[in-house]
Amino acid sequence: MPKKWIIPPPATQCETFARQWRVPPVVAQLLINRGLSPDQPCDGFLSPQLRDLYPPELLPGVTEAARRITDAVREKRRIVLYGDYDVDGTTGVAILWHVLRLAGGDVSFYVPHRVEEGYGLNLDAVNRLADEGAGLIVSVDCGITAVEAAEALAVRGVELIVTDHHTPQERIPPAAVIVHPTVGGDYPNPHLSGSGVAFKLAWAIAQRVCGSERVAPEYRDLLQELLPLAALGTIADVVPLIGENRIIARHGLNALPTTRLAGVRALIESAGLGGEKISCYDVGFKLAPRINAAGRMGHARLAVELFTRADAARAREIAIYLEEHNRSRQSTERKIVKQACEMIERDNLAGDARRAIVLAAEGWHAGVIGIVAARVVGRYHRPTVMIALGSGEGQGSARSIQHFDLAAALAECGGHLLAHGGHAAAAGLRIATDRVAAFTEAFIDIANNRLTGDDLTPKVRLDAEVSLDAMTLPTAEAIIGLGPFGVGNPRPLLATDWVELAAEPRCVGSGSDHLQATFRQGGVQLKGIGFGLAGELEDLKQHRRCRVAFEPIINDFNGRRSVEMQIVDMHFPP
Repeated sequence: MPKKWIIPPPATQCETFARQWRVPPVVAQLLINRGLSPDQPCDGFLSPQLRDLYPPELLPGVTEAARRITDAVREKRRIVLYGDYDVDGTTGVAILWHVLRLAGGDVSFYVPHRVEEGYGLNLDAVNRLADEGAGLIVSVDCGITAVEAAEALAVRGVELIVTDHHTPQERIPPAAVIVHPTVGGDYPNPHLSGSGVAFKLAWAIAQRVCGSERVAPEYRDLLQELLPLAALGTIADVVPLIGENRIIARHGLNALPTTRLAGVRALIESAGLGGEKISCYDVGFKLAPRINAAGRMGHARLAVELFTRADAARAREIAIYLEEHNRSRQSTERKIVKQACEMIERDNLAGDARRAIVLAAEGWHAGVIGIVAARVVGRYHRPTVMIALGSGEGQGSARSIQHFDLAAALAECGGHLLAHGGHAAAAGLRIATDRVAAFTEAFIDIANNRLTGDDLTPKVRLDAEVSLDAMTLPTAEAIIGLGPFGVGNPRPLLATDWVELAAEPRCVGSGSDHLQATFRQGGVQLKGIGFGLAGELEDLKQHRRCRVAFEPIINDFNGRRSVEMQIVDMHFPP
């Protein structure tokens, strides 16, 4: 389906704002598109500072949680960190583990098995931890919906502190303390990730141990070392990279290449990343999949071990193991994507009368269906739920499109589900096999009532239309400097007017999957690469002219820096 381009009108007085902010005009337009008003200084966006992080005591529950945790350390009670199995959860556990170890705490961690135990605090696991002598359980990136587990721990006299950022439901668990950006108060950053919540709690613990807002040097140095872990979780969990999250991501990314954490170094090496910079793309497509591979194909406790107690030798061993699991995950994912698309095409499940997709099958690996759901959304542009069935029950993962809140939709279908939780864009569920058909129809009815035909049209949201001669090296460097990019601060996408081919385009890459072309406008030429766009080759050869949607990139080759285009889409003459 052709993508609809959405380009905002040029800001009035853009040249004036560019002079005021001392940036090229196209960068001024980008800043305005991202919500900056002309009367605001842009320094906070262009150069976010750690000193602008919100003090931890603003986070609801964090002061009381820090008090209870340091009391448990002093009383030598056994503390168990119970984390989620994704990147946000495993890095959050590691952050708290390091700080509590420095404080002298008796601390261990527990991560549930994704397939066998499912998401969040489960009753069997917390009872087992209580049997083993846990005096305090701290959930990380989970727990806000764990009413039953919290009630069981309360009966047994085991203290529970919930730290989470997921959407709360009507009933809040009866924990001793809940640390959550939107529960019990109004934190200035409602989009804080699970690892971000853990980082703020770690900071508050350090302050309490040190008896001062200004922590001792050993805690200050440790918190700075842990910032890359918070950045990994923040970026991988796809929370908006604005405000405080942008500060965490920016400074955490900058510190990743020089980290002293053995596990992070081993992970970076296994991903083939070197040099002075690691980008959000590197995190999202190289580092995060390797971390998640532990939970998807094996057990996520290995990822936590990697970031906590593993020395250099053990870290390399785990990193190699994760790499093998990641390859297995990729193979399994490709197989299920193929099966899912065949089911959709065979049964016409993406027609206008079905504005959401629900697929269920025996034998699907529950650890990868979330990624598959994202692939299906990318192809059919509909909210998608993938359910792996087995032993009378299904485990599901869902991904959404703009204007469709998954968490709200699943809540409305809650009568058909055993459990559910998540965000507007990504969620999970458990369901009895005999309820899948009824859930499918209920979910699709909600989508049919809420989504319009225009919502289902894939769109490319562009920042501005530019001429090729505007893409100078200083301008491209200034645009790239607006990173890190993600939700809330999308990667800058620009559009050309009509350009023509300056040389024969060709397919490149090991599988000839990518399109390479050079375009000319006036006296200026720019080379472009379109990843996965080999299917556009014949249309481009036939028309010779097109408009290009692209992201400016810089190619460093033999000491020579040049501006190029990463092609996102093309429109051809009618």
